[in-house]
Amino acid sequence: MHSINIGMVGSGFIAHNFAAMINRMSGDQYKIASVLTRRDIKSIIDFPFHDKLTNSTKELIDKSDLILECSGDVIHATKVALATFDAGLPLLTMNSEFHVTTGSYFSNKGYLSECHGDQPGCIAALKEEAELMGFKPLVLGNFKGFLNTNPSPDDMSYWAEKQGFTVKQTTSFTDGTKVQIEQAFAANAFNASIFQEGMLGLNTTDYTQTAKELAQKADKSNQIMADYIISDSALPSGIFIAGKQHPDLELALETYKLGDGPYYVLHTTFHLCSFEILKTVDRYLLGLPPLLNIDTEPEISVAAIAKKQLDSGQLIKSAIGSFECRGSTVFSKQHSSHVPIGILENAVIKRTVEPGQIITYDDVELTDSEALEITQEIFNK
Repeated sequence: MHSINIGMVGSGFIAHNFAAMINRMSGDQYKIASVLTRRDIKSIIDFPFHDKLTNSTKELIDKSDLILECSGDVIHATKVALATFDAGLPLLTMNSEFHVTTGSYFSNKGYLSECHGDQPGCIAALKEEAELMGFKPLVLGNFKGFLNTNPSPDDMSYWAEKQGFTVKQTTSFTDGTKVQIEQAFAANAFNASIFQEGMLGLNTTDYTQTAKELAQKADKSNQIMADYIISDSALPSGIFIAGKQHPDLELALETYKLGDGPYYVLHTTFHLCSFEILKTVDRYLLGLPPLLNIDTEPEISVAAIAKKQLDSGQLIKSAIGSFECRGSTVFSKQHSSHVPIGILENAVIKRTVEPGQIITYDDVELTDSEALEITQEIFNK
């Protein structure tokens, strides 16, 4: 394969670790050509390829053969996606938030794919592998070790510092927003659905048995389902697929220690985010189809739900990972006026919103943006 000039969007945790990995690789097959950041470049002191940092989208596009978007910001990612496809470049992402909000608008605009490494990409890769082995996936599953839908700022500050993430990231993991986004992505990508709004999120001490129960439930509904399992006992750090295999092969699968049928659970024991991105870069270079993106008409959205009473005039700077809102999967057609949580930035509350209430466009004043226009076109027809 020839060398490729990679333009990155974002200078945070994911981008930093990916750049550090490339920096330590021998050879010149993968080159970091430009890194778009919204931060003051002088304030960034420890980023690999510091000389590649830029605040110019045009410079990013002009120097790159491929764009890797990993900012985690929907509005920014949407602007970059528009510029990327206008330039005829491929776009790889590590940004589930973008995909479940505006991503479907771009699904037929060019080469667009979420990357291996984050949970949706890992689900896509395992599903592909499972189907090549003859399995019929029934559940696209995620593992979660802890859930608190309304954590305190003090707790989130403690865990953010301990784990090396921002408070915003830590809060989105803890309150379930992140898993709701990831599983909405998986459902929309594979013509799947969810058992209920917010998903089941079953607690368990035996994840294999619980995954099989979910598979049986999905089988009865004749529909692939996306959901997650939560447990404070030992869980793999990855994702799982629960499904069926042909009855004639059950004895062989038992011999291979996969247990008895009719339902089987395949899982990965890791998802390594930054470190797996190159799998997707190579996939593109080999001329293979995108690993994962969303159909033009997604059925599942991630709505913003108030964690506490929100009063008129209150500013929500960024809803994902905030102490004002959390995200929950919903059937988009049943909530035509909902505000997807990914678009809820720099929003001013116009009237009182009660705890547990889905935030609608009548409740907030939003700043105009391309992402807002696209989101309303997708979900608010």
